[in-house]
Amino acid sequence: MREDFYHYVWQHQYFDKADLRTAADEEIQVLKPGFRNADAGPDFLNARLRLGDVEWNGAVEIHLRASDWARHQHQTDPKYDQVILHVVGQHDADVTRTDGTLIPTLALQTRLAPDLLARYQALIEAPAAAPLPCAPLLSRVPEITSTMMVERALLERVERKADDVLALHQQLGQDWEATAYHALMAAFGFQKNSEPLARLAKALPLNVLRRHRYDQRQLEALLFGQAGFLVENDETAEDDYIRGLREEHEFLRHKYQIGSAAMAVHEWNYLRLRPANFPPVRLGQLAGLLHARPALFDALLTAHSVAALTEFFQAPVPEYWRTHFRPGRAGKVPSLGRASIDLLITNVVVPLRVAYARHVGQPALVESSVALLSELPAEHNQYTDVYEALGFTHRTAADSQGLLALHKSYCAPRRCLHCAIGSRLLQQPRISR
Repeated sequence: MREDFYHYVWQHQYFDKADLRTAADEEIQVLKPGFRNADAGPDFLNARLRLGDVEWNGAVEIHLRASDWARHQHQTDPKYDQVILHVVGQHDADVTRTDGTLIPTLALQTRLAPDLLARYQALIEAPAAAPLPCAPLLSRVPEITSTMMVERALLERVERKADDVLALHQQLGQDWEATAYHALMAAFGFQKNSEPLARLAKALPLNVLRRHRYDQRQLEALLFGQAGFLVENDETAEDDYIRGLREEHEFLRHKYQIGSAAMAVHEWNYLRLRPANFPPVRLGQLAGLLHARPALFDALLTAHSVAALTEFFQAPVPEYWRTHFRPGRAGKVPSLGRASIDLLITNVVVPLRVAYARHVGQPALVESSVALLSELPAEHNQYTDVYEALGFTHRTAADSQGLLALHKSYCAPRRCLHCAIGSRLLQQPRISR
């Protein structure tokens, strides 16, 4: 049994209310259970109860056992002085506020319907290897419930990503162009090199890069030099192009005093990457994009379709990096693929636009930005395949993102009681176990 089960029971009032009394035999009438508190402090706020002949307004705290109150040190925390009722599974101790006054306690264990407990245990006792705790029971859930839950998970995922963008925006002095630059740089790492590219964005400030965006050679020198790829070695010793970039970088790093921020080659990841995904290849694509698209944020904000965004990301790559997958090493290099562009739209453009929309108060822009995901093809991986096999709709990137969010936020951590699907199953007739 977990504490969140009693949160669920109290929130929905799924217990026997006949002759409801506290541990001290005082009559209780629940007028309003209150609302869940997402911050520090009691679990439910603004509850309204009648204890005996007196009506109370305040908070409700919930534990598995009453003795958890002392174990959590609530008796010394003034935030819990507002608690008017302690709801527990088992009453094994009296509890008090900081001034020593007794807090009424309601024990629910004997008031729970056996069917409800059976349904709950069927979910939480599912084998850890099971793809979803509710997999054997999904046929009992209406499709509309599953669809709405996936949509809810999608919006929560987009909101979390937008929160990260807003935090970055704050760190960068509320500069939206710099925010777009940093977000785009990190995303071009495509997981394996996201962190190194995020560090490169810090090692090469946008105010320096802006001054040389129209000179492609200097742009490449800054990017590859600060990334640590222009050092002389056996592969680059006879490469005149790299030698020229190295000389250009030497001049620019002294001019802007950015040499100390330069990265080293060993900071980049190559393990289990195909040459098309090598860091220098991605930097070459970035060099072409930053040269051809000098106003990142405005372009990403005003593009009205996936087609326009795809065209934005299909900037021409500098000639050298179309034929070299690392400095001094020749090889045919493909351009930025459609699948990569789709990921950039999903992980950069949509969160960036949603963050901006929230910042300036444009709900219509939030809606249109999220709608872009419905224009993108579905992403297939080990997680989405599980849900698709179980009958979940999976046609677009909106579905993929919703399913990934459902897995990460609800199914994997077994947060069934917070999920509309799990909640619906708890309302079903008795489960045969």
